[in-house]
Amino acid sequence: MKRKFPESELIINNDGSCFHLHLRPEQLADKVILVGDPGRVNTVANHFDTKECEVSSREFHTITGTYKGKRITVQSTGIGCDNIDIVVNELDSLANIDYQTREEREEHRTLTLVRIGTCGGLQPFTPTGTFVASVKSIGFDGLLNFYGGRNNVCDLKMEEAFKQHMNWNPLLGAPYVAQADEELIDRIAQDDMVRGYTIACGGFYGPQGRQLRIPLADPTQNEKVEAFEYDGRKICNFEMESSALAGLSSLLGHKAMTCCMVIANRYAQKMNTEYKNSIDTLIEKVLDRI
Repeated sequence: MKRKFPESELIINNDGSCFHLHLRPEQLADKVILVGDPGRVNTVANHFDTKECEVSSREFHTITGTYKGKRITVQSTGIGCDNIDIVVNELDSLANIDYQTREEREEHRTLTLVRIGTCGGLQPFTPTGTFVASVKSIGFDGLLNFYGGRNNVCDLKMEEAFKQHMNWNPLLGAPYVAQADEELIDRIAQDDMVRGYTIACGGFYGPQGRQLRIPLADPTQNEKVEAFEYDGRKICNFEMESSALAGLSSLLGHKAMTCCMVIANRYAQKMNTEYKNSIDTLIEKVLDRI
Protein backbone atom coordinates (compact mmCIF):
# COMPACT_ATOMS: atom_id res chain seq x y z
CA MET A 1 0.00 0.00 0.00
CA LYS A 2 1.31 3.43 -0.95
CA ARG A 3 2.09 5.85 1.85
CA LYS A 4 0.00 9.02 1.79
CA PHE A 5 1.28 12.17 3.47
CA PRO A 6 -1.19 14.50 5.24
CA GLU A 7 -1.18 18.29 4.88
CA SER A 8 0.53 18.79 8.23
CA GLU A 9 3.54 16.66 7.15
CA LEU A 10 3.89 17.54 3.48
CA ILE A 11 3.04 21.23 3.25
CA ILE A 12 2.30 22.28 -0.33
CA ASN A 13 1.78 25.92 -1.24
CA ASN A 14 -1.21 27.04 -3.28
CA ASP A 15 0.90 27.21 -6.44
CA GLY A 16 1.87 23.53 -6.10
CA SER A 17 5.36 24.23 -4.70
CA CYS A 18 7.04 22.85 -1.59
CA PHE A 19 6.68 24.93 1.58
CA HIS A 20 10.10 26.54 2.09
CA LEU A 21 11.88 26.28 -1.26
CA HIS A 22 8.81 27.29 -3.31
CA LEU A 23 9.89 24.87 -6.04
CA ARG A 24 7.50 22.77 -8.11
CA PRO A 25 8.44 19.18 -9.05
CA GLU A 26 9.06 19.97 -12.71
CA GLN A 27 11.60 22.68 -11.77
CA LEU A 28 14.04 20.24 -10.13
CA ALA A 29 16.90 18.63 -12.07
CA ASP A 30 18.44 15.28 -11.13
CA LYS A 31 21.83 16.96 -10.63
CA VAL A 32 21.84 19.54 -7.82
CA ILE A 33 24.59 21.84 -6.63
CA LEU A 34 24.09 23.18 -3.11
CA VAL A 35 25.66 26.40 -1.86
CA GLY A 36 25.19 28.16 1.45
CA ASP A 37 25.14 31.77 0.26
CA PRO A 38 22.06 32.76 -1.81
CA GLY A 39 24.31 35.16 -3.73
CA ARG A 40 26.54 32.28 -4.83
CA VAL A 41 23.65 30.76 -6.79
CA ASN A 42 24.16 33.42 -9.45
CA THR A 43 27.93 32.81 -9.36
CA VAL A 44 27.30 29.17 -10.28
CA ALA A 45 24.48 29.87 -12.74
CA ASN A 46 26.60 32.42 -14.61
CA HIS A 47 28.37 29.39 -16.07
CA PHE A 48 25.09 27.94 -17.42
CA ASP A 49 24.39 27.92 -21.15
CA THR A 50 20.65 28.35 -20.55
CA LYS A 51 18.47 29.29 -17.55
CA GLU A 52 15.08 27.65 -17.25
CA CYS A 53 13.67 29.07 -14.03
CA GLU A 54 14.62 31.13 -10.98
CA VAL A 55 12.89 31.09 -7.60
CA SER A 56 13.69 32.92 -4.34
CA SER A 57 12.19 32.48 -0.88
CA ARG A 58 13.96 33.60 2.29
CA GLU A 59 17.52 32.24 2.17
CA PHE A 60 16.51 29.67 -0.44
CA HIS A 61 17.45 30.79 -3.96
CA THR A 62 17.17 28.38 -6.88
CA ILE A 63 18.13 28.46 -10.54
CA THR A 64 17.68 25.50 -12.89
CA GLY A 65 19.40 25.51 -16.27
CA THR A 66 21.81 23.64 -18.49
CA TYR A 67 25.61 23.41 -18.55
CA LYS A 68 27.30 21.63 -21.46
CA GLY A 69 24.16 19.64 -22.11
CA LYS A 70 23.55 18.71 -18.44
CA ARG A 71 20.39 19.91 -16.70
CA ILE A 72 21.42 21.22 -13.28
CA THR A 73 19.69 22.90 -10.35
CA VAL A 74 21.73 25.18 -8.12
CA GLN A 75 20.13 25.68 -4.71
CA SER A 76 21.16 27.80 -1.74
CA THR A 77 20.64 26.36 1.72
CA GLY A 78 21.66 29.11 4.10
CA ILE A 79 23.90 28.20 7.02
CA GLY A 80 23.68 25.10 9.20
CA CYS A 81 22.50 21.50 9.34
CA ASP A 82 19.00 22.61 10.37
CA ASN A 83 18.62 24.25 6.96
CA ILE A 84 19.99 21.14 5.24
CA ASP A 85 17.20 19.22 6.97
CA ILE A 86 14.68 21.46 5.20
CA VAL A 87 16.39 21.47 1.82
CA VAL A 88 17.14 17.74 1.48
CA ASN A 89 13.70 16.64 2.70
CA GLU A 90 11.90 19.05 0.38
CA LEU A 91 14.07 18.19 -2.63
CA ASP A 92 13.38 14.51 -1.97
CA SER A 93 9.66 15.18 -1.70
CA LEU A 94 9.70 16.91 -5.08
CA ALA A 95 11.44 13.88 -6.58
CA ASN A 96 9.66 11.02 -4.84
CA ILE A 97 6.19 12.15 -3.79
CA ASP A 98 3.32 12.82 -6.19
CA TYR A 99 2.15 16.31 -5.23
CA GLN A 100 -1.28 15.68 -6.77
CA THR A 101 -2.14 12.54 -4.77
CA ARG A 102 0.30 13.07 -1.84
CA GLU A 103 1.42 9.47 -2.32
CA GLU A 104 4.95 8.12 -2.52
CA ARG A 105 5.95 7.40 -6.11
CA GLU A 106 6.39 3.74 -7.06
CA GLU A 107 9.72 4.34 -8.82
CA HIS A 108 12.47 5.97 -6.74
CA ARG A 109 14.20 8.97 -8.34
CA THR A 110 17.81 9.35 -7.23
CA LEU A 111 19.26 12.84 -6.96
CA THR A 112 22.94 13.71 -7.14
CA LEU A 113 23.71 16.42 -4.57
CA VAL A 114 27.08 18.17 -4.39
CA ARG A 115 27.63 20.91 -1.86
CA ILE A 116 30.21 23.56 -2.75
CA GLY A 117 31.25 25.49 0.34
CA THR A 118 33.95 27.19 2.34
CA CYS A 119 35.63 25.86 5.44
CA GLY A 120 38.36 26.21 8.02
CA GLY A 121 41.40 23.98 7.53
CA LEU A 122 42.75 22.11 10.54
CA GLN A 123 45.99 20.58 9.28
CA PRO A 124 49.34 21.87 7.99
CA PHE A 125 48.53 20.19 4.64
CA THR A 126 45.28 22.18 4.23
CA PRO A 127 46.44 25.80 3.78
CA THR A 128 44.06 28.48 2.49
CA GLY A 129 43.03 27.73 -1.07
CA THR A 130 43.01 23.93 -0.61
CA PHE A 131 40.01 22.01 -1.98
CA VAL A 132 38.79 19.38 0.51
CA ALA A 133 36.40 16.52 -0.34
CA SER A 134 34.64 15.19 2.75
CA VAL A 135 34.84 11.39 2.70
CA LYS A 136 33.15 11.16 6.11
CA SER A 137 31.61 13.91 8.19
CA ILE A 138 31.35 13.97 11.98
CA GLY A 139 28.15 15.74 12.93
CA PHE A 140 28.31 17.83 16.08
CA ASP A 141 24.77 19.01 15.31
CA GLY A 142 22.90 15.86 16.37
CA LEU A 143 20.40 16.13 13.49
CA LEU A 144 20.59 12.56 12.21
CA ASN A 145 19.91 11.21 15.70
CA PHE A 146 16.26 12.24 15.26
CA TYR A 147 15.81 9.80 12.35
CA GLY A 148 15.21 6.06 12.38
CA GLY A 149 17.86 3.99 10.66
CA ARG A 150 20.75 6.35 11.45
CA ASN A 151 22.88 3.42 12.64
CA ASN A 152 22.52 1.77 9.24
CA VAL A 153 24.18 4.68 7.41
CA CYS A 154 26.78 5.74 9.99
CA ASP A 155 30.27 4.48 10.84
CA LEU A 156 29.58 3.35 14.39
CA LYS A 157 33.15 2.20 15.11
CA MET A 158 34.53 5.57 14.12
CA GLU A 159 31.91 7.29 16.28
CA GLU A 160 33.07 5.34 19.33
CA ALA A 161 36.75 5.94 18.58
CA PHE A 162 36.11 9.67 18.21
CA LYS A 163 34.09 9.93 21.45
CA GLN A 164 36.82 8.11 23.38
CA HIS A 165 39.55 10.27 21.87
CA MET A 166 37.67 13.49 22.69
CA ASN A 167 36.50 12.34 26.14
CA TRP A 168 33.11 13.39 24.81
CA ASN A 169 30.86 15.44 27.04
CA PRO A 170 27.36 13.84 26.97
CA LEU A 171 25.79 17.29 27.40
CA LEU A 172 26.74 17.96 23.78
CA GLY A 173 24.61 15.13 22.38
CA ALA A 174 25.95 12.16 20.45
CA PRO A 175 28.11 12.90 17.42
CA TYR A 176 27.43 10.84 14.30
CA VAL A 177 29.66 9.89 11.37
CA ALA A 178 27.96 10.10 7.97
CA GLN A 179 29.58 8.82 4.79
CA ALA A 180 29.62 10.50 1.39
CA ASP A 181 28.83 8.49 -1.73
CA GLU A 182 32.04 6.71 -2.78
CA GLU A 183 31.45 6.85 -6.54
CA LEU A 184 30.61 10.55 -6.35
CA ILE A 185 33.73 11.29 -4.28
CA ASP A 186 35.90 9.56 -6.90
CA ARG A 187 34.20 11.40 -9.75
CA ILE A 188 34.32 14.88 -8.22
CA ALA A 189 37.51 14.81 -6.13
CA GLN A 190 39.71 12.97 -8.65
CA ASP A 191 43.39 13.79 -7.94
CA ASP A 192 43.22 17.52 -7.20
CA MET A 193 41.22 17.59 -3.95
CA VAL A 194 42.37 16.48 -0.50
CA ARG A 195 40.19 13.62 0.77
CA GLY A 196 39.66 13.53 4.49
CA TYR A 197 37.28 13.77 7.39
CA THR A 198 35.21 16.85 8.15
CA ILE A 199 33.47 18.09 11.27
CA ALA A 200 30.11 19.75 10.76
CA CYS A 201 29.58 22.12 13.66
CA GLY A 202 26.37 23.45 15.16
CA GLY A 203 27.71 27.00 15.21
CA PHE A 204 30.51 29.23 13.96
CA TYR A 205 32.03 30.40 17.23
CA GLY A 206 32.04 28.15 20.33
CA PRO A 207 31.34 24.87 18.47
CA GLN A 208 34.37 25.55 16.26
CA GLY A 209 36.57 26.50 19.20
CA ARG A 210 36.42 30.26 18.60
CA GLN A 211 36.41 32.33 21.75
CA LEU A 212 35.26 35.94 21.88
CA ARG A 213 33.68 37.09 25.14
CA ILE A 214 32.29 33.73 26.31
CA PRO A 215 34.80 31.15 27.57
CA LEU A 216 34.83 27.72 25.93
CA ALA A 217 33.60 24.63 27.76
CA ASP A 218 36.63 22.75 26.42
CA PRO A 219 39.53 25.06 25.45
CA THR A 220 41.51 22.04 24.19
CA GLN A 221 38.82 20.84 21.77
CA ASN A 222 40.57 21.89 18.57
CA GLU A 223 43.90 20.38 19.62
CA LYS A 224 42.19 17.04 20.21
CA VAL A 225 40.31 17.27 16.91
CA GLU A 226 43.52 17.98 14.99
CA ALA A 227 45.23 14.96 16.60
CA PHE A 228 42.45 12.44 15.85
CA GLU A 229 43.28 9.82 13.22
CA TYR A 230 41.22 6.89 12.00
CA ASP A 231 41.98 4.44 9.17
CA GLY A 232 44.98 6.54 8.15
CA ARG A 233 43.05 9.80 7.69
CA LYS A 234 42.82 12.93 9.82
CA ILE A 235 40.14 15.55 10.29
CA CYS A 236 40.90 18.16 7.65
CA ASN A 237 38.34 20.87 8.20
CA PHE A 238 35.41 22.46 10.03
CA GLU A 239 32.23 23.48 8.24
CA MET A 240 28.53 23.43 9.09
CA GLU A 241 26.48 21.31 6.68
CA SER A 242 28.24 18.18 5.37
CA SER A 243 27.11 15.65 7.99
CA ALA A 244 23.40 16.32 7.54
CA LEU A 245 23.73 16.28 3.76
CA ALA A 246 25.56 12.94 3.70
CA GLY A 247 23.39 11.33 6.37
CA LEU A 248 19.96 12.37 5.11
CA SER A 249 20.90 11.58 1.51
CA SER A 250 21.99 8.07 2.53
CA LEU A 251 18.71 7.48 4.36
CA LEU A 252 16.70 8.75 1.38
CA GLY A 253 18.65 6.89 -1.31
CA HIS A 254 20.44 9.85 -2.92
CA LYS A 255 24.11 10.35 -3.87
CA ALA A 256 25.72 13.22 -1.98
CA MET A 257 29.06 14.75 -1.07
CA THR A 258 30.60 18.03 0.09
CA CYS A 259 33.66 19.77 -1.30
CA CYS A 260 34.94 22.97 0.25
CA MET A 261 37.65 25.52 -0.31
CA VAL A 262 39.73 26.33 2.76
CA ILE A 263 39.45 30.05 3.47
CA ALA A 264 40.88 29.96 7.01
CA ASN A 265 43.57 27.73 8.45
CA ARG A 266 42.99 27.38 12.18
CA TYR A 267 46.36 25.64 12.61
CA ALA A 268 48.29 28.54 11.05
CA GLN A 269 45.77 31.18 12.23
CA LYS A 270 45.46 32.53 8.68
CA MET A 271 42.31 33.86 6.96
CA ASN A 272 41.54 34.76 3.35
CA THR A 273 38.59 37.18 3.20
CA GLU A 274 38.98 37.62 -0.58
CA TYR A 275 38.05 34.02 -1.36
CA LYS A 276 35.02 34.82 -3.54
CA ASN A 277 37.17 35.26 -6.63
CA SER A 278 39.11 32.01 -6.28
CA ILE A 279 36.15 29.74 -5.42
CA ASP A 280 35.07 30.00 -9.06
CA THR A 281 37.75 27.41 -9.90
CA LEU A 282 36.09 24.90 -7.58
CA ILE A 283 32.68 25.70 -9.07
CA GLU A 284 33.96 24.96 -12.61
CA LYS A 285 35.48 21.64 -11.51
CA VAL A 286 32.19 20.49 -9.97
CA LEU A 287 30.11 21.61 -12.96
CA ASP A 288 32.39 19.67 -15.31
CA ARG A 289 32.37 16.52 -13.17
CA ILE A 290 28.85 16.28 -11.72
